[in-house]
Amino acid sequence: MKKFILIFFLSFALSHNAYAAGSSGNDEGGAVKSHYDQAVTLIKSAKKSDKKGKKDNAQKKYKKAFKLLIKANKKNPNKPDTLNYLGFTSRKLGDFENGEKFYLQGLAIDPNHIGINEYLGELYVATNRHNLAVERLEVLKGCGCEEYDDLKAIIAGEKVSKY
Repeated sequence: MKKFILIFFLSFALSHNAYAAGSSGNDEGGAVKSHYDQAVTLIKSAKKSDKKGKKDNAQKKYKKAFKLLIKANKKNPNKPDTLNYLGFTSRKLGDFENGEKFYLQGLAIDPNHIGINEYLGELYVATNRHNLAVERLEVLKGCGCEEYDDLKAIIAGEKVSKY
């Protein structure tokens, strides 16, 4: 009788584990990606679409990414990286006002965030506020990062082929 019970529980446990492993809902080893991670994947894809001139496709991806980032920010509020991408997607969708708000909210938490400073500088260039773009460049000065070089080129009126 003890063997029967042991076999029953072992077979139940094995079948349950096999079902759980096969029903994760994604193709990456069973771990479900967070809303933030899904959004970052969409943003990278949207940047590639932008670079190839597929603007409509890129816009759809930025919209989806924005919605995912809103969810991520509700679940884990005020993360500078999330606010950075909320600002970025807003800006890419033509909503400069909200983009700026997200960037500034992120800078209030992390004033030296490299991505936010670069992207906010780009927003300032796009909205003809050159002096504020130069302030963002000054924050990046000395970082030894490509974001400094990219923003410097954008301020100088050069095209940057980053995306």
